[in-house]
Amino acid sequence: MKLKATIILILFLVVNILSGLQAQTVTFEKSAPHLSQFKDSDSKIVWGYLNVPETWGSEDGKTIKIAVTVLKKTSNEKSSKAIVFIQGGPGASGISNVWTWMNHPLRENNDIVVFDVRGTGFCKPRLSENLGKKFLEILARNQSEEDDEKQKTNAAMLCRQDLVNRGINIDSYNSFSIANDLHALKTALKYKEWNVYGVSYGTYIAQVYASTYPKDIQSLVLDSAVNDISTYYVDNTSNYMTSLQKVFDICKNDKNYNKEYPNLEKVYYEVIADLEKNPLTVKVDKSLVSTGTFTYNAEDFKVAIQQALYNKQLVEVIPVLIYQFHERKGESLGNLVSAFSNLLEMDYGVYYCVSCNEALPNNDFSLYKSEASKFRGLSGGISFYKSDFKVCEAWNKKRNESAVKHYDLSNLSAAKFPVLVFSGEFDPITPQANGKKTAEKFKNAYNINAKTYGHVPSFTAIGREVAQKFINNPQQKPDLDAFKKAKEIKLVTGVIINKGVSKAGSSIGQFNLIFLFPLIIALIIMLVFILTYFIKIIKKRYPAIQDKVMRICLITTSIIGLALFVNLIMAIIEVSKQNFFILAFGLPENFNYIFSMVFLFLGCLILTLAYFVFTVKKTRERGIAFSVIFSNILLATYLFYWGII
Repeated sequence: MKLKATIILILFLVVNILSGLQAQTVTFEKSAPHLSQFKDSDSKIVWGYLNVPETWGSEDGKTIKIAVTVLKKTSNEKSSKAIVFIQGGPGASGISNVWTWMNHPLRENNDIVVFDVRGTGFCKPRLSENLGKKFLEILARNQSEEDDEKQKTNAAMLCRQDLVNRGINIDSYNSFSIANDLHALKTALKYKEWNVYGVSYGTYIAQVYASTYPKDIQSLVLDSAVNDISTYYVDNTSNYMTSLQKVFDICKNDKNYNKEYPNLEKVYYEVIADLEKNPLTVKVDKSLVSTGTFTYNAEDFKVAIQQALYNKQLVEVIPVLIYQFHERKGESLGNLVSAFSNLLEMDYGVYYCVSCNEALPNNDFSLYKSEASKFRGLSGGISFYKSDFKVCEAWNKKRNESAVKHYDLSNLSAAKFPVLVFSGEFDPITPQANGKKTAEKFKNAYNINAKTYGHVPSFTAIGREVAQKFINNPQQKPDLDAFKKAKEIKLVTGVIINKGVSKAGSSIGQFNLIFLFPLIIALIIMLVFILTYFIKIIKKRYPAIQDKVMRICLITTSIIGLALFVNLIMAIIEVSKQNFFILAFGLPENFNYIFSMVFLFLGCLILTLAYFVFTVKKTRERGIAFSVIFSNILLATYLFYWGII
């Protein structure tokens, strides 16, 4: 009788434990659009919040809000197929990248569910909005690696204390909690199962989710996969240098590249040695760094090159970038700081909650140093990542050992759902070896090697096509050689360095009407004057020689000015289609004529202004002449402001 009672008691406890997570209240509520660009209601887009417990399994009643956006399928198909997208970081916003999915071919027959991982983006609470900004200010200073590391740790610890003061349970922000959020979200949105699409660190979250709730998943896409969390940081340096070596080899094995960028690998290490002794200070926009300056040291340079390997077009400008540092061309390198600012836009409160919860504690710092020491000229790896060991050591100082998570993913081998893995050839953080090893975890997985691409290659034209075919028909074998048709890496050569091209392109692209309105009016005045007075000159309406000369000078200057502006815009558009990042340095040499036009325009403007001053008393319609001269001066002012001149 006692045995029977004991068995009943054990069963009761087991049932309560297993049902504990779902016993907590979970609701989904619709809301106004999270993004201001979506002011008008759209029946094809659902915005809302998933209310979930902050700590799954706890009975404290404390809940948080997960920001969610559902892009309904564009077709009229009645099936309830869906794809949930898990962003990386950890700490990057998924909803901020909703534009990627607006016209994605997968949306035709699938609802696209995009969400912000707990604590990020539009979630409530958001853990930290400005820690990344503080990190950029630290990187901008002219100081040692040790000072950078100390200040970064202090800033992170202040953030941690702020989270504790706000009553946030930092132990509840991890991949397992996110897996529970996803399971609850699927149920709340009334999907029986869905396709899971993870990128970068989101692939690790996706694997934890797939291991915990395998019945939720119809198919799994892992792009730039984290294979083994215990080597994610340990292999950081060797992964980076293996990818960078591919760029060195391309340059060395092509006589044209090698002629323009001789001994690129040697120059790379020379830059590191030079910047260790003589940091390079450049001017930047104060909206990025409050001081208006950014000092590149060796560590900043290494991070800049590492980040360039993420993107194919940036890979193609790496030789230019290295040589700009080598020649200490600060006027163009100031444009690079915006790349740092983009890197640091994610929520670093979440980043450290997750990383210090499950990643860094499972990586051996001595192994990290051992791997980094293999590259002598690198001087100890990349401190931007190495410093995370120090941050997490301080972060976890007062935590119980039980707070550190160790997830067993061995049961993924029993998963029945099909898996597609993407890995980029130049990816410096999750290389192709990761993709192969990740695919080997599953019994029904395919690994796609994305030739010529970097991080997250599934969002390229080829990648989208492969992903679409796989998700729409996961039982059919995908084209494993799809990326063989990708265009070869074409390193950028013959760039005319001009810091103003990027600023002009950005200014015109943003089309701030208040800022550009004077320029638009000036260009209209110049055009109207050309059309009106060219006809009058032909009809000989100006018998006085000084009036005729004045009009001819004004027409000539205005034509050159308008031609210069139009050609500059067309060059920026053409180059941006070819490789947007070239604009950060200038324009290819085939656009050299534009810079010749700049000097011709300025020369004509100076001569016209001088002639006007000397003949002003004898000139008819002086007001019109002056307005045209002023319009040309205004165009020249914009060119000066942008830095074209």
